[in-house]
Amino acid sequence: MGVRTVRLDEDAEKVLDQLVKRTGLSISAVFKEGLLALRTRLAAEPRRSPYEIYKELDLGPGGSALAPSTETRRGVREALRRKHNR
Repeated sequence: MGVRTVRLDEDAEKVLDQLVKRTGLSISAVFKEGLLALRTRLAAEPRRSPYEIYKELDLGPGGSALAPSTETRRGVREALRRKHNR
């Protein structure tokens, strides 16, 4: 069993006090219940893959790159040429 030090702001301290008084549980038991409730809630949430998130992003039409990332020097040269009309 581990021992933890937890810092609570005034609002969280008030909520903890209310929960202890209302339930009659110890502070440790209230924290355990909270951890179990959070674990249950997270398990119930659908998990999205990075690709699913990426698919939803609106990245616009694209096509503004002057060169592929493997040829950045060429892209920079081209961008400078275009900027200075040379």
